[in-house]
Amino acid sequence: MNYLAHLLLSGPDPDWQLGGLLGDFVKGPLTGARPQSIEDGMRLHRRIDLLSDQHPAFLSALTRLGPEWRRLGGIALDIWFDHLLANSWEQWHPHPLETFSQECWSNFRERQQWIPENAQTFIQRAEQFKLLPGYREVDVIQRTLERVGQRLRRPQPLVDMLPLLERDRRALEQEFQLLFADLSQQAERFRQQISE
Repeated sequence: MNYLAHLLLSGPDPDWQLGGLLGDFVKGPLTGARPQSIEDGMRLHRRIDLLSDQHPAFLSALTRLGPEWRRLGGIALDIWFDHLLANSWEQWHPHPLETFSQECWSNFRERQQWIPENAQTFIQRAEQFKLLPGYREVDVIQRTLERVGQRLRRPQPLVDMLPLLERDRRALEQEFQLLFADLSQQAERFRQQISE
C-alpha cells in the first residue's frame, strides 16, 4: 500500500494517521522516541504492508505484470492502487478526498516535532501540489512511477509498467476491491485491539 491507502487505513485519529505516513520514512525498531499513538500507527503501517504483500488478491495482481516485474512490480502496484483508491474514494470515506487530505496536512503541522526532515519535505510537496487528489490522474501516476524508479538504489524504469496496469485496469480494480476491503477490516481490528 502507498501513502493514501495508509492514511485511510490508519483510521480517524491524527496521531495514528501520522504514524501511518511515517511508516514509509522511519525504519528500524520503534523505541518510544515518539508518542505511543504515533508509533502504534507505524506498527499498523508495517502490519498492513505484511498482510498486503501476502494477500491472494495482491499476488494475483502481481502475476498480471509478468515474471520480469516480479521483484519490482509490488512498488508499481502500491502506487496504482492509490490511483484506484482515489478514483473510488467516496466508497471508502464520507468526506471528499480534498478535505481529507487538507485535514491530514493541517493535523501534521501541529505534530512537526515528531516528523523527520525527509517526511516533512514530502508533506510540504504533497500539500503544495495536491498530490493525493492528483492520484486520480494517470499522468500523476506516471510521474510518480518515474520519480520512484529514479530513487531506487539502482534506478529502474518502473514507468514501463504503466501500459500493463492500464491494460488490466478492470481486473486490477476487482483485486484492489478485495484487498482493500480485507485490509480495512484487519486495520480496524488492530486499532481496536490496541485501544482495549
